Amino acid sequence: MPSVAAYVFLAILTLLLVWLLLRFRMERRFRRRPYVGAEFRQWQEQQLPTVEPVYRVALVGDLGAVATDGTDPVLQLLRNWVQTAGTASAVVVLGDNVYPTGIPPQQTPGRAAAERRLASQLEVFQNYTGQVVYLSGNHDWNKGRPDGYEYLLRQEELVAHWLPQAQYLPPRGCPGPVTLQLAPGLLLVVLNTQWWVQHGRRPQGELDGCPPDDGRTPFQQLLQILRDNQQQRILVAGHHPLYSNAMHGGNFTTRQHMFPLTAIHKKAYIPLPILGSLFPLYRTLIGAEEDMAHPRYRHMRRRLLRVLKQFPNLVYAAGHDHNLQYFKRDGSHYLVSGSGSKTAFVQAGGQAAFTHEQKGFFALEYYANGEVWLRTLEPGISLTGPAAAPEPFRWQLVAARTVPKMTPPTPVSVRVGSAE
Repeated sequence: MPSVAAYVFLAILTLLLVWLLLRFRMERRFRRRPYVGAEFRQWQEQQLPTVEPVYRVALVGDLGAVATDGTDPVLQLLRNWVQTAGTASAVVVLGDNVYPTGIPPQQTPGRAAAERRLASQLEVFQNYTGQVVYLSGNHDWNKGRPDGYEYLLRQEELVAHWLPQAQYLPPRGCPGPVTLQLAPGLLLVVLNTQWWVQHGRRPQGELDGCPPDDGRTPFQQLLQILRDNQQQRILVAGHHPLYSNAMHGGNFTTRQHMFPLTAIHKKAYIPLPILGSLFPLYRTLIGAEEDMAHPRYRHMRRRLLRVLKQFPNLVYAAGHDHNLQYFKRDGSHYLVSGSGSKTAFVQAGGQAAFTHEQKGFFALEYYANGEVWLRTLEPGISLTGPAAAPEPFRWQLVAARTVPKMTPPTPVSVRVGSAE
């Protein structure tokens, strides 16, 4: 006769299977469909200004797996964008620029493929007259392994060699913050978020090419920068999101619960109910270094939010999760624009204003009267003529006349904060 433990086990298994089936039905309803929060569902009624913006910024993350044969849809969209945007614009590439491990040493397997992926991106900017800023992500640091610093330096050197006008920020893997004046009244602040979660050597101090330590942490330096520039529009960029409804924020699909081995091989459909849920549970509660739940990431996120929440109307842009997400929190705006070459599940609802599991990127448009608009650009959307697909979301982030009027860009300067 079955024991009480057996009945309990069967009951738990039944409840888990019912839960997974319900989740699967819900996922099928919204997978790859745009989600817009209740407060933002009248977005189509918002009319874009009839005048041209004085400055545009494209925010493109996780380009590391782009097709290198000239057919990549996101690179084609980005090519069209830079041709349309012209001089008064910038492209900020948000890290994870070369999958799977950045630029390996010469004469090693994968080196040629890695160079082709990076070169295919840089080719888009060869005749671009705007500014190009590259950030690094965890994959560019050999997925956070102890020798990742050397992988990062190789990538930075290739970008400098193949596209001298581009800026790789913060330089030499320093933590930052780095400031770049994109235009009068518009300041870009760049953080090396991988620095806080990286294993092994991390650059610090003058010997590594970083500025001398002035006794302040990067968080204190960031606070001072934001205080000194409150009269400007400020865009803060880092690889890691501060809010996310996707995997790095602890959200997983039913398939990942039932078939966890597909994380190792995409065809490993071996059902492991209950056991399969242990991996997502671990990633949600404890996390790998690239997850918000991990102590290093959690510490970095908490310290950054403590600073950013003091300054309304900031925009913080990141990649890392392979989808498009927008959050409005505490008067500021948090973007995840990490679907430059891959897509992955993103949970609808929660605190998100907009989510979409689709390739593409966000763009910001700045107007002379102080308005700032968020645009969602995906393959099939025309930038100049009739579109094959409608724009899935746009939003006025900042209203007019809240700051002095912006003017066209002047020559830029870079200011590097000192290291921790």
